[in-house]
Amino acid sequence: MTGGLNLLREQYDNLSACIRCGLCLSVCPTYQVSFKEEEGPRGRIAMLKALVEGHLNLTSDLLEHELNCLVCEACTAICPAGYRMEPAQIAFRADIRDAAPWPVRFGLDYFLGNLGRLRRLVRLLALGQRAWLVSLASRTGLVDVLGLRRLTRFLPDLPTTFIVPRGQVWRPAAGPVRYRVALLTGCVMSTVFAGVTRATIRVLTANGCEVVAPAGQGCCGALHLHGGLFDSGLRLVENNVRAFNPDEFDAIIVNSAGCGTALKTYDHYAGSPRAAALARKTRDVTEFLDEIGLKPPAGEVPVTATYQDACHLAHAQRITAAPRRLLRAIPGLRLVEMAEPALCCGSAGVYNVTRPGFADALMRRKARNILATRAEMVITANPGCYLQLLAGLREAAGGDRPAVEVRFLVEVLDQAYQAAPQAVFVEVRG
Repeated sequence: MTGGLNLLREQYDNLSACIRCGLCLSVCPTYQVSFKEEEGPRGRIAMLKALVEGHLNLTSDLLEHELNCLVCEACTAICPAGYRMEPAQIAFRADIRDAAPWPVRFGLDYFLGNLGRLRRLVRLLALGQRAWLVSLASRTGLVDVLGLRRLTRFLPDLPTTFIVPRGQVWRPAAGPVRYRVALLTGCVMSTVFAGVTRATIRVLTANGCEVVAPAGQGCCGALHLHGGLFDSGLRLVENNVRAFNPDEFDAIIVNSAGCGTALKTYDHYAGSPRAAALARKTRDVTEFLDEIGLKPPAGEVPVTATYQDACHLAHAQRITAAPRRLLRAIPGLRLVEMAEPALCCGSAGVYNVTRPGFADALMRRKARNILATRAEMVITANPGCYLQLLAGLREAAGGDRPAVEVRFLVEVLDQAYQAAPQAVFVEVRG
């Protein structure tokens, strides 16, 4: 323990809300894989409550079952009594010393806590990809010697140029400005997925938005909070609260489901009126485009696609219909539903690195469901899901190329807009 169960004790009323009805077992990913009570929400709640009451000691067995929770919030979404798993798990992990392995703690603090270091790391990996060094290390077995074989399957094609928020403003090239929005560029979305964030800016400006990237912003802190690095996560939360002035914008736009959930709960951690205002104005990009009424794309995307619900979009933010409405508005795109679209893919931040057993089982189950649709493309709205789907579909294909193309929803929208013959959408100011 780091200092007792102080934060978990504050969750006692939340833990007591559970009425043990068992509805949560029908949607819990780890229960659906194991069918063990201790790997379901009801069992985890009972253990945490008994721990607080002093009926159980903190054993390695108890710790294993609690840390196996993906914090996907499926149980929260279905609970008739109002129990919330995420704050309970964040509190428990904050009270536990070394809730995540030291390499993960180091990586989160050293790289995500300092985006300059993260950009240098991603650029180095990208240059290694372009020089075929990553492929060479894989073929020669060097990645096995270094113990990195598992990580290489998650690696997408990396960019060498990134989005560094300095207060830039992007305006529609033509037509009036309907909304002024701030964009969370974040950590992974501004580096690994910088192209997706550029697509987000183009789609927003195509819909009449002036887009601002406030200076000083950084990682949202969600991975730190879930990994037990509570103090580090809180510092990142407070940094973003300082960087974003919600009074200046119609909305704070986020293009990562996990980050959006974090921002929408900033008032729980920062506790200031400004944090509460930021939380109220935060919108997932799919939610916002659906709310303002999507400008119909002129170009076609002739593809059969299926949509995978990111847990923190579907369960935490309760956004499931809006992404599908946007996809159905794209000319030429045929949307087919997969089985279990909202069952967690097993990514859950860094869970696929720290808990490979459950993560791989869920990844393969998701890949089977995607392949069964015979879709050419699977679409998601979260970077962790993207990487997990990429890994699962690569494994299914038995090579480096995935069996089905993996895309972000805003990328597909951007493709439809860019396909219009005379399309010019963005001019950059600042």
